Amino acid sequence: MNKLVRSRSNRKVAGVLGGLSKSIGIDPTITRVIFIVLLFTTGVFPMALIYALLVFVLPNEEV
Repeated sequence: MNKLVRSRSNRKVAGVLGGLSKSIGIDPTITRVIFIVLLFTTGVFPMALIYALLVFVLPNEEV
């Protein structure tokens, strides 16, 4: 398992899900689909808050 960082190359919004998928070793599309499903099934707020916190907590990937 790699260090959890925000991806610079595989990002749609802030690179959180791209970095998460790289550290876990799965396809980023799968991570994004799971996130969207959880986003709507939890009522948007909890997952949106977690994502926003990770944007500020996780460092950017070094080049």
